[in-house]
Amino acid sequence: MDTQDPVAAPSPLTADDLRAALRAALGPRGLLETAEDVAPYVHEHRGLFVGTCIAVARPAATAEVAEVVRLCGAAGVPVVPHGGNTGLVGGGVPRGGVVISTERLCRIRGVDVANRTITVEAGAILADVQAAAEAAGALFPLSLAAEGSCRIGGNIATNAGGINVLRYGNTRELVLGLEVVLPDGRVWDGLRGLRKNNTGYDLKHLFIGAEGTLGIITAAVLKLFARPRSSETALVAVTDVDGAVALFQRLNDAVGDALSAFELIPRIGLDFCFAHIPGCADPMAEAHPWYVLLRLTSPRRHDPLGDALEAALAEAFEAGAITDAVVAQSETQALDLWRLRESISDAQRQEGGSVKNDVSLPLSQVPAFIARASAAVEVAMPGIRVCAFGHIGDGNIHFNLSQPVAMQRAAFMADWQRLERIVSDIAAELDGSFSAEHGIGELKRTSLLRYKEDVEIELMQRLKRALDPEAIMNPGKILTF
Repeated sequence: MDTQDPVAAPSPLTADDLRAALRAALGPRGLLETAEDVAPYVHEHRGLFVGTCIAVARPAATAEVAEVVRLCGAAGVPVVPHGGNTGLVGGGVPRGGVVISTERLCRIRGVDVANRTITVEAGAILADVQAAAEAAGALFPLSLAAEGSCRIGGNIATNAGGINVLRYGNTRELVLGLEVVLPDGRVWDGLRGLRKNNTGYDLKHLFIGAEGTLGIITAAVLKLFARPRSSETALVAVTDVDGAVALFQRLNDAVGDALSAFELIPRIGLDFCFAHIPGCADPMAEAHPWYVLLRLTSPRRHDPLGDALEAALAEAFEAGAITDAVVAQSETQALDLWRLRESISDAQRQEGGSVKNDVSLPLSQVPAFIARASAAVEVAMPGIRVCAFGHIGDGNIHFNLSQPVAMQRAAFMADWQRLERIVSDIAAELDGSFSAEHGIGELKRTSLLRYKEDVEIELMQRLKRALDPEAIMNPGKILTF
């Protein structure tokens, strides 16, 4: 009979012990601890959420990320991945634990020109990935307004969309391989640049769009494409959203996948830009209720895109589908037109509180959705200002709501959930989704439970338990168990 005293289980690390261990693992630049240094990592950029954390880890290599996760797991302390802090659903706001910033994990590891791939670390700024692709004579097509500050790991973790989804797909379609630190500190090396690899479950898709709740993406192999050598941009005025959908169908029939972007813009969105964004000017002599900003591209030099565009616009004008159009005559003019679209969110912010709805619908249902949702919110809150814009070509509408002019911002923002539910209910009735490209994070957890079927929630919970049984990965985001 064994009469020896049982060995006591090791006591969990205290917060001070954990910080000391992280300091030793990451070096003097690798850990932020003071309230002043930590503040940018716990505040959501719009001020909707403010979190707390023990410290901010700033690893500079995948092995360091793994060690941070291992140490935190041993201490029973959650970890929250943090990219460029440009998200819109509170997905990167910590609720305790240690923030793992990817800002020092930012190398372009390599470009394989023949294979049309680029391998990048998670903290690389999206614009830097685009620039590296361009330097290699290729295109990385993911493009969104925050591309100068968002980081590619966050883009992957949220399955970002943007203006080029119409032709190239969401981020999910642009990822060939991933490197991921798992909740137990092990590293899964799935950095393969293969377009065909039918060898069981495609594990990378578990982490794309998972918002850091299943693991931390540290690097990725991304697809590259032929760089456009011909391009045409036009701003087209239409009388209503039905006209915009009809124009899309007409152009899609005429030029096929040369139609790379097709954006809906309401007059109120342009008025916000003219009022608040210096240098923005109306390119048309008269105001119109709705506009479409479109771009045609081709990898062939001197491709007659202009002829095809002008012919399609002339037919649409004769049919009464459009009322005016401005075709950019230079790259500068094209950039000026795109600046109008990209400035809408910033301009709307200057108008006070904004409730941002990110919905997707079958394209055929977009006109009905905008009409019904606009009428519903105007009844619910007289004086509310609807600014519905976005990627109509792929059915993604940013149905943003600006506060009534005479209303206080705090009172308006307090009504966020009621207004969001009105909009999302209508999207669901029309076979749409309450989240197209922004994700779930903390903001939309209730909506996820409301609109997803029980079996879907159960499957998601099973995956979470299987991969992260201690629930240390970005807790409180997407779902809880």
